Amino acid sequence: MASGGAERSPGESGSKAQGSGPAPAASALSPPAMDVRTMFLLLHSVTEDNIRFFQQNPSETGRRFVSAFAQIQGHGRGLQSVVHGFTEIFPIFDFDERTPANGYRSLIKVVRACILHIIHKARYISANRRSIFFRTNHNCMEIEAYCTALCQLRALVYFAQKLLTANKHGDLFFSEEKGLSEDFLRESNSMHKGCFYGRCLGFQFTPAIRPFLQTISIGLVSFGENYRKHETSLGVAATSIFTSGKYAIDPELRGSEFERLTQNLDVHFWKAFWNITETEVLASLVTLTSTTVRVNKTLSIPPIPFEVPLLADPNLTVLITPPVAHSGPGPVQMRLISYELREGQDSDELSELCKPDVQLSLDLRLRTKRAPLSKFLIVHFHGGGFVAQTSKSHEAYLKSWAQELDTPILSIDYSLAPEAPFPRALEECFFAYCWAVKNCHLLGSTGERICLAGDSAGGNLCITVSMRAASYGVRLPDGIMAAYPATLLQAAASPSRLLTFIDPLLPLSVLSKCLSAYAEAVRKSCSEAALTGNSTTNSSMDLDQNFVMSQTCQALAGSTPGSSRQSLATQRPQEQASDREGVSFHLKQEEEEEEERQAREQEPGESQEPGESQEPGESQEPGESQEPGESQFPEGFQPLRIGSTVAKIKLQTSAIVKNPFMSPLLAPDDMLRGLPPVHLVACALDPMLDDSVMFGKRLRNLGQPVTLRVIEDLPHGFLSLSNLSRETKEASHICVEKIREVLQGRPAPIQTRKHRKLERVGVKPPPVPEVSQPEDVTMVSNREIGA
Repeated sequence: MASGGAERSPGESGSKAQGSGPAPAASALSPPAMDVRTMFLLLHSVTEDNIRFFQQNPSETGRRFVSAFAQIQGHGRGLQSVVHGFTEIFPIFDFDERTPANGYRSLIKVVRACILHIIHKARYISANRRSIFFRTNHNCMEIEAYCTALCQLRALVYFAQKLLTANKHGDLFFSEEKGLSEDFLRESNSMHKGCFYGRCLGFQFTPAIRPFLQTISIGLVSFGENYRKHETSLGVAATSIFTSGKYAIDPELRGSEFERLTQNLDVHFWKAFWNITETEVLASLVTLTSTTVRVNKTLSIPPIPFEVPLLADPNLTVLITPPVAHSGPGPVQMRLISYELREGQDSDELSELCKPDVQLSLDLRLRTKRAPLSKFLIVHFHGGGFVAQTSKSHEAYLKSWAQELDTPILSIDYSLAPEAPFPRALEECFFAYCWAVKNCHLLGSTGERICLAGDSAGGNLCITVSMRAASYGVRLPDGIMAAYPATLLQAAASPSRLLTFIDPLLPLSVLSKCLSAYAEAVRKSCSEAALTGNSTTNSSMDLDQNFVMSQTCQALAGSTPGSSRQSLATQRPQEQASDREGVSFHLKQEEEEEEERQAREQEPGESQEPGESQEPGESQEPGESQEPGESQFPEGFQPLRIGSTVAKIKLQTSAIVKNPFMSPLLAPDDMLRGLPPVHLVACALDPMLDDSVMFGKRLRNLGQPVTLRVIEDLPHGFLSLSNLSRETKEASHICVEKIREVLQGRPAPIQTRKHRKLERVGVKPPPVPEVSQPEDVTMVSNREIGA
């Protein structure tokens, strides 16, 4: 592994072989009978034993051990009652009794995972501290790293307490734009987070994912070091290979640099980094290892209006106009994937739409006659934060879906922000969906049943495209499978959004930059008349003259979320005047570039090192973002802070981010009643978990058909990692089953799975022994704690 032996934590896979700790040490931590009180008693016991031992050691390392274990004891005392209190209120925020999932559960689960790692490491130290092979400095740095992580998690738990007090009953999101929303961004600006990207990287996830996260983090900081030195992403990636060694052997350096990059670099850096998978070299490797399909064509649909029948009266039609927002009418790119060659897929009419540089994929199987048209069709919208990736990045699992479901898949390559912000992607996806409905015979399908599928940003587009189809009165898809979708595109505080402070794949600063890019340029490209004016004609002549004033832009004023019955969607009158002042909740571009320049000049070592032995109450004073005299935490406690030279995330109001076609969670009830059956697949440790839980609750309360499945121990974006491990494959299989349920028009058959803990939701009630356990028990396997 690229991580190097010096940085393996007790929870990482491979630790047994490297001598970080024997497997039996974890066995006593995994029984389900370990409740909160037992866990904290055990934490106090193992730390006290090590304190007594190292107090007899007068060396500097001995003093560091004593200081770290003493701080851990202090954090444990501060957390015990708070954690126990949260376990009492978990069910209030769950989707239902069979789906025990919400951000509060997830945050406490992460705290438990951190404590269990500390217990395991402390036991290992107790068992081996007298050995001549005991790596004193390495183990001391590991304990200090997890001590810092526990300190920062304690701050997040305290913040979650404030959310619990301030939110309305059952709400997970804080609905006001002042108060805790500002505190949320302020804490993100000032809290030290580098500890979660170094030795503690990915401790909350399944061990099979951690080597991948280490590789990604090393690649990211190496890529960031060489960013701007080369003109192409491939050149940066090639150079990064030679500079990655220092980050592999020094997790503290990697963590501080990772934090600096995520806090300061703009969306163009993240677009370049995420699009590395689009390069020919990596794309070719994926092609060699993925399922072989007969059809893999890229299509370009010209921007020509067409008519489709109305759902209520097929004798009447509605004109579907091409996307026009921001850049005028333009072709829509898409990719057709089919495991079998079906009728229509090799037709001359479809061949005219194919890009000349990409034809049928290489297939060494003997050619047979064309298969008949499938009754089914999947229309897919890829993820990538609205700013990066294409269908090519998601091709591996789409090919597997095409084989497993024996169904053609049409994946839409919508235009990306910031060059093409909202509502361009929505318009292109809706245009592509209507084109697929009208021309499904060219795609190898009769279109008898159509399923929309997407992940992350693509999940958002699945929902909003269906809402737009309902508003047009055209045929709706027969169902939606949305994996970990973003349904509230605001920097709103929620317990699961607190996980952005520790998530290596979805930090809050990166998430905010992506959402800002998707929304920000609307004010630059859409005129005031487009936001507030009356509807314009759909004629092709008007498309050329007023191409910026798209129908979605015109609908922004008429589709306000104020009519929603949910507390989140309450519109405040005083916001109306200021909403059009700016679309972003970030710094203006000039200010951001200036602070980015200053941050690049800062040395990574200027931040407070997480390994310093320092009492929580003695940490450095909060940064300038902290209000003078304002106490955010209990007396005597403050989390570790970073320097004040990093770029700040600032809150600004915006009418755009409240538009229901951008944030469907804020949509009025009448719009949500028009949706087809929705199947949500979320991750328990995903910062976007509360988006799925709250959106599912809204649909259920309206009587809409909706299901929610929650995957344990995997990060946001697991579909792109479906071939990485057995856990990700099984999670991807859950998505396939939900799509099959839509296509077949009946519930998927219940199957017994080997990994019961992977899937939180079951159709049957849980077995009796599990039901009788306390609510605060978190199942932890030996592998999770470093066996």
